[in-house]
Amino acid sequence: MFSGAIARADCSDGDIVEVFASDGSWLARGYYNGRSQISLRLLTWERGEAVDEAFWRRRIERALLSRALQPGHCSSALRLINAESDAIPGLVVDLYVGQDAERMSGPRTAALVVQALSLGIDQRLDGLVRLLQEMVIPDRLPQLGGWQQLAIYERSDVDVRHLEGLPERAGPVFGDVPDRLVIEECGLRFEVDVKHGHKTGHYLDQRLNRARVAAYCRGEQVLNAFSYTGGFSIHALAAGANSATDVDSSAAALAAAKRNLALNRLDESRHVLIEGDVFQVLRTLRDEGRIFDVVVLDPPKFAHSAGQVQAACRGYKDVNMLGMSVLRPGGVLATFSCSGLVPAELFQKVIFGAGLDAGRDVQVLEPLSQAPDHPVLLAFPESAYLKGFICRVW
Repeated sequence: MFSGAIARADCSDGDIVEVFASDGSWLARGYYNGRSQISLRLLTWERGEAVDEAFWRRRIERALLSRALQPGHCSSALRLINAESDAIPGLVVDLYVGQDAERMSGPRTAALVVQALSLGIDQRLDGLVRLLQEMVIPDRLPQLGGWQQLAIYERSDVDVRHLEGLPERAGPVFGDVPDRLVIEECGLRFEVDVKHGHKTGHYLDQRLNRARVAAYCRGEQVLNAFSYTGGFSIHALAAGANSATDVDSSAAALAAAKRNLALNRLDESRHVLIEGDVFQVLRTLRDEGRIFDVVVLDPPKFAHSAGQVQAACRGYKDVNMLGMSVLRPGGVLATFSCSGLVPAELFQKVIFGAGLDAGRDVQVLEPLSQAPDHPVLLAFPESAYLKGFICRVW
């Protein structure tokens, strides 16, 4: 609930409060933060439901049950709690199960990576961590392959905490998290840096999309822009792509992509790394007359607020025009937006505009979304943040 909808607040920041309508009728219960534009995050609409340890236990239990029931999971990592979508607003928990990349032997570690994104969660994080230690056990999530030791690491080092009046924070909470953990994903292996990597170390939301795009890559030359640690490229090469070119501004991410290639015993001669600004690199490739069979565009979030949506759409249009300029007629464009403020309908219109200005006909073959361990709460449509299209471009 935004601050403008609140007539009066008789409480302190972080308190669990009762919410009443203007006529005095009871509405809900949630936690309050007058320092945030989103001043009230609702937790329950049941008047008899107290927000106590039993409440948090029930919410975590529901999230665990949801993941245990998901069919076809093909990874040793998943998002365990997805904030508002799992009815725990402000809390994100990712779980990575694997081995220390330095040794590749010994016991498997389960690394829980937690993010406290709101003041209400931040003040209760110690209690939530204790519940996670107790409740996250191998028997509850057998699809991850089991583990011998649990460690917890905090990655509350995100800009959104500033909007809550909170400093960024990161560091160990419990146990020993390896500097680099090797996880499994759809038969492949990936190195994850939970301490310093993007998000919590790996883009878990794109897991199924990487495998889906790879189905179009056999025998093809693939360009993977905003490649990070090479997820789409590793999947493409494993599926039989002739070559894969990773483009990213981060030398560290490209170095990790090279290690991921070696982890999967893929041919290094088929893998090209280009460090640089993606927009400029695409222009250079276009001017050099380089052509690819498959182009993947997976940029970071362009719109962080409603006031940035228009500029974000211009950025999406520009990068898609550039992607089409290096794509052969009849080639495949896999393009994504992770800006929750840019709905799928608007993003599709942007792709249409890019094709129109590029003089290309674009067919949508498959719409794509986030993996099912990132559920969308229908009462919170903004949680459908990741959208993508696999397109044929003529």
